[in-house]
Amino acid sequence: MAYDESNIFAKILRGEIPNDTVLENQHVLAFNDITPKAPVHVLVIPKGQYTDIHDFGQRASSDEKAALFDAVAEIAEMKNLEEEGFRTIANTKSNGGQEVSHFHLHILGGAPMGPMVSSS
Repeated sequence: MAYDESNIFAKILRGEIPNDTVLENQHVLAFNDITPKAPVHVLVIPKGQYTDIHDFGQRASSDEKAALFDAVAEIAEMKNLEEEGFRTIANTKSNGGQEVSHFHLHILGGAPMGPMVSSS
């Protein structure tokens, strides 16, 4: 999957589309999902052009990787998710259900998330 500079997250990073920012630093932007699947649903995206988690793992700097996971921990605390727990998901490519060709993590919480994959 080639990086598509017209994807919605690239447009958000360029300020072309507004977002409800939860956290931002040098390497990461996190914002509330516009169609939440849980009481808390935050998207965490690196500011670099990475297509998916594999691409991010292969090409991102150590600082970018640390900033991403530090952001997840900080958001969990901000949203009071660390005690009851939360789910973090990275959909990857077509079989993983990835819809936007910019690597992103979903942080879902605030209620029981149920089974990871349906048994049907």
